[in-house]
Amino acid sequence: MRFSLTCVDYISMSKKNSHPNYKIIAENRRARFSYSIDHDIECGIILEGSEVKSLRNSGGQIGESYASVENGELWLVNAYIKPYEQARSFGHEERRRRKLLVSRKQLSDLWNATQRKGMTLVPIVMYFNHCGYVKLKIGIARGKKMADIRETQAKRDWNRQKQRLLKENR
Repeated sequence: MRFSLTCVDYISMSKKNSHPNYKIIAENRRARFSYSIDHDIECGIILEGSEVKSLRNSGGQIGESYASVENGELWLVNAYIKPYEQARSFGHEERRRRKLLVSRKQLSDLWNATQRKGMTLVPIVMYFNHCGYVKLKIGIARGKKMADIRETQAKRDWNRQKQRLLKENR
């Protein structure tokens, strides 16, 4: 009797980050600072071969990028993927628009959030999942005001100070 394991089986069998294929490519740390993220969605991304090879060498940045819903499709705009040296004649554009893959229901929810509620689609992290596919986690976010940013910093500073005090008292 033969057993075959799928990607879903691997996810349920192991911890999230312990799988050998799981690797974070790029992270937008500024997103959590500048935006209050309501919830996030994992989506696929359509890439060329040279882009995937470059991402395997950790050649991507999503700090200045954003996502937008246009003509019934979801696009990643202004994400940077470093050119792959070995693909000189079949290379790719570094900052081209890349199509993101989500279900129709998710797409309509994203459109409603951006058009009606005034939210923003912010890429949070780009990673290789357990099956080796490139995935992008997009947050549906609302921009923070300056007072909210100061409040978040004050909470973080207080938590750090509290941890120091607890560590000293031990």
